[in-house]
Formats: sequence, structure tokens, C-alpha cells
Amino acid sequence: MPDETPNEVQRLLDTPDLADALESEQFKLFLDQLPVAIAVSVLNPTERIIYANNQFERLSGQTNAALVGAVWAALPGEASDPAHARALGRAVAEERDYLGAFTIERSGTPTTIDAWSNVIEGDDGAPMFRLVAIVEAAARPASGAEEFEALIGEKDIQLRELQHRVKNNLQMITSLIRVEARAVKGTSSGEGFERLAGRVEALGLLYRALSEAGPDGNSVDLGVYLSEIATAVMRAYAVEGLRLDLKVDTWPVSIDVAMPTGLVVNELMTNALKHAFKGRSGGVITLHSTTLDGGCRVIVADDGVGLPEGAIWPKPGKLSTLIVRSLQQNAKARTVIQSAPGKGMRVAILFNCEDAAPEG
Repeated sequence: MPDETPNEVQRLLDTPDLADALESEQFKLFLDQLPVAIAVSVLNPTERIIYANNQFERLSGQTNAALVGAVWAALPGEASDPAHARALGRAVAEERDYLGAFTIERSGTPTTIDAWSNVIEGDDGAPMFRLVAIVEAAARPASGAEEFEALIGEKDIQLRELQHRVKNNLQMITSLIRVEARAVKGTSSGEGFERLAGRVEALGLLYRALSEAGPDGNSVDLGVYLSEIATAVMRAYAVEGLRLDLKVDTWPVSIDVAMPTGLVVNELMTNALKHAFKGRSGGVITLHSTTLDGGCRVIVADDGVGLPEGAIWPKPGKLSTLIVRSLQQNAKARTVIQSAPGKGMRVAILFNCEDAAPEG
């Protein structure tokens, strides 16, 4: 690599927003703990890789020192399907979303991975970064091409659904990281990263719910899912004297409704546990998810200090506004927010069950 590479890498790292975050040791530590292998490149003025987490190093067989400052063509890997032969690095540079299955030689042993690529845009819509994610694929059958093709034919619909879900959730994770990255310079408390970890955990619970959803893989039991999120949040933040009032009905909703609903519940419960009971010895947080006469209602409430005078939730321009808007679009939901100083806060999310029902 040319001698000027260190200066080039430093200049790339000086790019605002996400690049600022990638200079934060705390942020990189968080990314290194993710179970997904990710690498990031900056696009302008010339595209170069600026970060790869530990999982990416492991799956690609490349060290961070070899990847940072390089172009995607440096990635090893060839398409697993010989009928569509191409290198992984070329696929990353040419396409977005799901790229396909690729074979990487690691220490002389071939490993099959699935790859995704997603371009991250700035507030003005201009492409700024590329995020690449790879996961180790399940073992392919070795009993002949005909049996393999038959298996693919049987699972084709499920595979397309899986790719669609991963793509959507990868985009959501990308948005979470980008929004939180903007605050890296101005915070030393790490609260933003705690929130990010909670949101990613909520998505992880969604993946687990999908894996347990049965052969259709098209719906999530919202009551069970929200119960798991509530348990995770209470475990992470609750202190002695706080009680959870939990009441949920069992009912299936589409994935696109479950994801933003879970993120909203995670956001509201986290806010309540961290801020609503300051200076108080106890309190109650309520989570109800119930159905009645074809209507669905999710309520998150607390009996804490309430919002300050003049404050609103969600705040315009914040990620919570984006999540609420997504829920409104996906389920035609409406929100009713009640709060007053000293009288707690109550958020009700209302929608028709048929608008939230899984397709088919």
C-alpha cells in the first residue's frame, strides 16, 4: 500500500457523523460485541474501508490492518453459485441489499457466507457511507445437485421472506447507528450507546420470535414479544421499589408492525426507568397490550414525575419520531399521549387488528 495511506485513512476518519463515531473507543467496543459481522466504508471522494468489527475479521479471514484503507475489491470470496460467478468485492460495489451466498477460504477451509450491502445517506439524501454485513450460512446439502435444487425450490418463498426481513432490519439498525453517532462528540455519559444497545436487543428478540414462529415465518405474537422486551428493559434498568404492571393478550401481527411497536415500548420504558422516578423510592410502570372488538391497544404508562412543562414526546427530529411514524404508516396507528408535571405519563397506541394482521 502507498506510503500516503496513513494520511488518507486519517482524512477519511475525519469525515463527520458516522466517522466521528468510529473514532470513539466506546462505540467500536459496542460494534465489536455485535453478533453480526459489519464493515463500513466512506464513499467520497473515493471509497475506502474505514472500519471492520471483530466478527468481520473472523468471517472474512482478513485483519483490520489489511482492511482499513483498502477498497472492497480486497475482500476475499467468490459466488457460491458457479452459474453467477463474481467476486464478493465486486458485488458489494455494484449492488445493494442482499448480495447472495459467497465462499471464502479461511486457513484452507472453505466457508459459505451470506452478504448484504446498504448505502447510508446523509440528511440531504447524498450517499455518505456503505455498510456491509456478512453472516455464516447454514451448511448446504452435499448429496448432489439435483437434491440441492429440489431443496431450493421448496424453500424459495421462505428464503425470499428471510432476505426481505433481514434487509428491512439491517436498514433499521443502520438508521439507529447513524442517528446515535451524531451525538458522540457531545456526550461522555454513554447513555446514547446504552439506548442503542437496548434497541438492538429489541430487534434481537424479534429475530428470536421469528425463528419460533413456525413454518410460515410471517407473524409475531405481539403480546409475547412485548413481554420479553419489558423483561429485558426491567432487568437492565430497574431499581428496588419499581414494579411492572404487565397485561398482554396473545395475538399475531405482521413483522412490520411488531418491529416499530417493540422499539416504541423499549423507548418509553427506558425513558421511564431512567428519568420518571428520580428522587422517589418507588413507582409503577404499566405495559398493557390488549384486543377488544377488533381493536388493538398498547399502553405504556408510569406514575412518575411526568414531562416538564412545555415538553413533548416524541421530540421532532429524534429517532423516536421516526419509529412512531413507521408504526403509523405500517398499521394506520394513532397515538394518544397524556402527561403533566408530577402526574406521570401515558402513551396509548391504537390500531385495528386487521391493519396489523400478517399478510395472507
